[in-house]
Amino acid sequence: MLTIDQQVQAALGYVQARLADAQVAPDPAFEDRLQTYFPRLLTRFTELYGEHEHCLDQLGALLVVAARSWADRPDELKRVDALREAQPDWFLDNRVVGGVCSVERYAGDLEGIRARIPYLRELGLTYLHLMPLFAAPERDSDGGYAVSSYREVDPAQGDMAGLRALAHDLRAVGISLVLDFVFNHTADEHVWARQALAKDPEYEGYYWIFPDRTMPDAFERTTREVLPDDHRGSFIPLPDGRWVWSTFHSFEWDLNYSNPAVFTAMAGEMLFLANLGIDVLRLDAVAFVWKQLGTSCESLPKAHTLVGAFNAVCRIAAPGLLFEAEALVHPDEVAQYIEPGQCQLASNPLQTALTWEALATRDATLLADALERRHAVPSGTSWVNSVRSHDDLSWTFADEDAAAHGINGPDHRRFLNAFYVGRFPGSFAKGVPFQENPRTGDHRVCGTTASLAGLETGERGAAERILLAYSIALSTGGVPLLYLGDEVGQLNDYGYLDDPDRADDSRWVHRPAYPALRYAERDDPATDAGRIYRGMRHLIGLRRALDELAGTSLVPFPTGDRHVLGYLRPGDEGSLLVLANLSDSPRTLPADLFADLPATAHDVVADITVDLWTGVELEPLQFVWLAV
Repeated sequence: MLTIDQQVQAALGYVQARLADAQVAPDPAFEDRLQTYFPRLLTRFTELYGEHEHCLDQLGALLVVAARSWADRPDELKRVDALREAQPDWFLDNRVVGGVCSVERYAGDLEGIRARIPYLRELGLTYLHLMPLFAAPERDSDGGYAVSSYREVDPAQGDMAGLRALAHDLRAVGISLVLDFVFNHTADEHVWARQALAKDPEYEGYYWIFPDRTMPDAFERTTREVLPDDHRGSFIPLPDGRWVWSTFHSFEWDLNYSNPAVFTAMAGEMLFLANLGIDVLRLDAVAFVWKQLGTSCESLPKAHTLVGAFNAVCRIAAPGLLFEAEALVHPDEVAQYIEPGQCQLASNPLQTALTWEALATRDATLLADALERRHAVPSGTSWVNSVRSHDDLSWTFADEDAAAHGINGPDHRRFLNAFYVGRFPGSFAKGVPFQENPRTGDHRVCGTTASLAGLETGERGAAERILLAYSIALSTGGVPLLYLGDEVGQLNDYGYLDDPDRADDSRWVHRPAYPALRYAERDDPATDAGRIYRGMRHLIGLRRALDELAGTSLVPFPTGDRHVLGYLRPGDEGSLLVLANLSDSPRTLPADLFADLPATAHDVVADITVDLWTGVELEPLQFVWLAV
């Protein structure tokens, strides 16, 4: 019986023969990485497809795609690969600060983004996430998340040559480019979907298509409705009487990853984007990609295996490319995607949700608990910390975490929903309900950071709340992500209600167009835009200067006051103590709290010396970064 190593070598020999048959002659660099990462790829691929009749043939076809992609990879990107392999955790540098925007809404097109590169540098960004910009149906685009082609840019936004040029220009000034990779589903207009609709047997196998309701009924016994306003259940009917899986909108069809041909096809799309100069792919809706009868079909073990297999392919053919997981699921499940062999980065929905929870309750308890118990990630990985996103605000904390502090999770979510749409007495927020169920009253929340923080309603302390929220994202550890427009206090845009293609999706309220007037006011300290921009630039500059803010290491610092959040960011030569008063009244922390620290510290935010041994006084919504 062959040993494991002998089995791996036998499989590798078979695959290398396939490469030779395909007249692919990989160079030594590819061969070296193939030798290194093939065992990992083989393990994951056979876990997914080992029962498939032609598993090794499929693996050989996959590596032919990978080898051809490497041969096509520009020399400039191969040099970047070498740098990233030498420093694989480059994103943990404190100088890494991210921004995110929609190309169409923020700049019109790719040339508009290129024209704003000087501003991105002025702001201090080194990481730019552009939301979906690929070809999509004109009406049913889901904000670009219904992809019709991964190899064509939406013509209104530019073309592939423009995307390649933008990636080059950003790279030249030290800005990494991040794109959403929508790999759970395609638009029903994608060529694969059109072929499946035409009953092409090859492409029917690319989707979950059934002739009648027998299998859909069986699956729907354990799956949940994600967008009940769009359609009930997980499947939609096709005009010819068949049924296709559609987790999200009815014009988005879920891909069938139990078919190895789908894996190979999507790996090809992924490597094509990598060769344009994309540095990070944000894996959209990663929790939904693997289906299994009798389960919820969310965050299944093989979803992780699938991502790990994609990761191994990229280590071989595009080693500079990283993955960022996007998963709005239980915090324990989110954390399972974060590892160097799976996703090096992950969006941090828990911190986003609990930052807003803390601002509403004026209580740091749940946020402090999450930072203590759920912030740590494996070496060589990082969170991506945002204050808001293009999507709705979801309260993704764990009910058991809330219960440990005497809080009923479902009741607390109902309170937060009411608070942030202005339906709770004393609320400062001006949010809008999303997917509201009139029968149950359940909904989620939409709104820009400024409108949720009270700037739209003229509430006292709104600018301070915005800066406090971003101070947490900038200092807790990981890649901080700024939604462009937030730095000048961009407000909700209710114009979407006048657009029949968008009126039914309230998320467009916080996807407004470029706020030219507010940007024009950014240097005027007498305006809201000027005050917020000045504060944001100051915090970004401080982060870039403070080595303690590199990496993700965080040490809890219990303050004994539920209104005040505290944590330490340890460095090589000292630590940074962060304190944030979430309440609307002054708070005083007693001297004995700091007995184990030096007598004085430097508040780098205000550039003053603080006498810790006489206690620390914090004004309403004030935060301090104390170098100790």
